[in-house]
Amino acid sequence: MKQHWLVRPGTIRLLWVVYLFTLALTILAGLITDLHAWFRLDGSVAFNAWFGFLACIGMILFTKLLGHLLQRKDTYYDRD
Repeated sequence: MKQHWLVRPGTIRLLWVVYLFTLALTILAGLITDLHAWFRLDGSVAFNAWFGFLACIGMILFTKLLGHLLQRKDTYYDRD
């Protein structure tokens, strides 16, 4: 049976290369452009890259916590 194109090892490797290349271009663009920072922190090097990464990690941790808080037993809908 033929694998879906997103689960093939070659496609995963290509997606990582494209992701890292785009990240490097974003960081380089931030280094050569004049940033108009409102605060001292958002004028730092690669602020958008590391802030987005930390925000993504925060969202993942929040959803895991929310999943544990809202979790029900397997027999929640079973009748006795």
